Amino acid sequence: MTITLIILVITVAMFIWGRVRADIVALTALAALLVLGILTPAEALAGFSSPIVIMMIGLFVVGGAIMQTGLAKLTGNKLMALSRGNETITFLLVMLVTSFIGAFVSNTGTVALMMPIIMSIAAGSGMQSSRFLMPLAFAGSLGGMLTLIGTPPNLVIDEVLTAAGYQPLAFFSFFPVGIIVIAIGIIVLMPLSKIFLSKSQGNKKKKNAKSLDDLVDEYRLLDNMHRYIVPSSRTSAARDENGNVMDIVGKTLKELSIQKKYGVSIIEIRNEKKSRLGLVKDVNQNMAKSSSTIQVHDTLYIIGDEQKMQRFAQDYGLRKMKDVKIDFYDLGLTEIVVMPTSNFAGLRIGEANLRKRFGINVLGVKRGGSSSSSSSSSEGGRGSNEYITDNLIAAKLHVGDMLLVQGEWTNLAHLTADTTNWVVLDQPEKTADKVLLDYKAPVAAAIMLLMIAMMVFDFIPVAPVTAVIIAGLLTVFAGCFRNVEAAYKTINWESIVLIASMMPMSTALEKTGASALVSQGLVDSLGAMGPTALLAGIYFTTSLMTMFISNTATAVLMAPIALVAAQQVGVSPYSFLFAVTLGASMCFASPFSTPPNALVMKAGGYTFMDYVKVGLPLQIIIGVVMTFVLPLLFEY
Repeated sequence: MTITLIILVITVAMFIWGRVRADIVALTALAALLVLGILTPAEALAGFSSPIVIMMIGLFVVGGAIMQTGLAKLTGNKLMALSRGNETITFLLVMLVTSFIGAFVSNTGTVALMMPIIMSIAAGSGMQSSRFLMPLAFAGSLGGMLTLIGTPPNLVIDEVLTAAGYQPLAFFSFFPVGIIVIAIGIIVLMPLSKIFLSKSQGNKKKKNAKSLDDLVDEYRLLDNMHRYIVPSSRTSAARDENGNVMDIVGKTLKELSIQKKYGVSIIEIRNEKKSRLGLVKDVNQNMAKSSSTIQVHDTLYIIGDEQKMQRFAQDYGLRKMKDVKIDFYDLGLTEIVVMPTSNFAGLRIGEANLRKRFGINVLGVKRGGSSSSSSSSSEGGRGSNEYITDNLIAAKLHVGDMLLVQGEWTNLAHLTADTTNWVVLDQPEKTADKVLLDYKAPVAAAIMLLMIAMMVFDFIPVAPVTAVIIAGLLTVFAGCFRNVEAAYKTINWESIVLIASMMPMSTALEKTGASALVSQGLVDSLGAMGPTALLAGIYFTTSLMTMFISNTATAVLMAPIALVAAQQVGVSPYSFLFAVTLGASMCFASPFSTPPNALVMKAGGYTFMDYVKVGLPLQIIIGVVMTFVLPLLFEY
């Protein structure tokens, strides 16, 4: 027992010190318990197979899908519209919405779903996400006190009461308690978060790299680009030299030879499919290759002279679309600089055949100085650079030329490996991660609602962890991520390792008898001081233990003790058992006491002491207030 307590004290001290990563500290403590024989290998590694940890991984993926599809941004914009950009109103909305959801969904699930929304709100409004993320985690736990299913300790005390022959608790028996703790949480957290959590997170964005929209504006792509759709029926079309109607459907670009005949280029072929109700849309973006086949309803993105484009469209009966916009779902943009060692220097773009060799289209050339001839001279706001955007196939490549190229994100990323021919000016992989697959937002919303339904409704025979796994897989299968690697990137492995490594500590404390000794000792010492002091002792003992042991395990351990203590002093056990579930659920003073706390730790840039500064006062104030309120709600 002594060795276990020493390891625990050292671990907490290292957390407070904050010079070593929290996950490394937790792993070291786990290794010490294993090496010293306090835990068996199976017990030590049990945390990594825990349903809670698996659920956290799945929820990171679901939260990533919510962010990647733009659903978080959309929801965040709705909340911002309600708050009108006011930070105080935003704070209140975050607390109330999260608490309400937390009443029916696990606090871990609630926080994982809300976190990307809060991050989006902060990014869009200029507010500091650190101000909201820790209160968000706490609100998920506070909301769990509203209903019987809100948090596992509620079910534990209900089971203990029922087994002892007392009246079982109703679904909303917890509601008055939940309303009070939520009110306390809002009142306490509003000033504390502003004082201690309004800080720079050290990730200020440097305006070095150009955004995709910046590139579109700089090269004025929209000036030379138009969209045409291939209609199912044509009102007019030209005839070829043999008198046959010129038909584009079913023809390859090689067969059509558009560049040669018309002097324009198709750079993208897009096909959009909608569900019958029009709620779900699937977008296929394809590079225009010589083997690409044109189909009915395809949208063709064409660059070149407008008059030549119109002649091409008239010949094949294409319908011009009114608006011109560029999306970057499967295809992206990047800039590359031609090196002195390049094999393509001195060649015309058409001769370089970059589309066939590397899967890229050249959409523009930027050339410094004014000595070079160009079909499109520099204009206002673009300095002395010359921009070539017309008749690119004939443009000759010079050393130092900057090329704006389009291609699939993977192909653009592969360009970085070829340092002989060019240098890529940005990081296409990271740029791709920022591109929202907004047409998948309805799909992500449907998956999220399905997951919540499976977790809330008892008639659906699916465990919460299973519901999360299913939801995570569905987001990948449904295309809410660009690829599987993007889904893996959403997982915060530091938080996962922290929780998984600290969970076996509860086993060690129970196994060595430390937990029972501390809890029973405190209760015995306070029993003679009256029911109110005993009630306070039960809350704070439970609250202390749940900092190092899971809230469910703490409730299982303390609930029978609280029941016996109430019987010994001759009072109703309801207040005492509610003190247990409150103490077990109101665990805010450390990042590892509950999964939601760990979920927001890295995203908010928090240290261990941040939880102490903000969470500990809240934990204490709730205990003091509820010590006097619980006997009023549940008479002795």
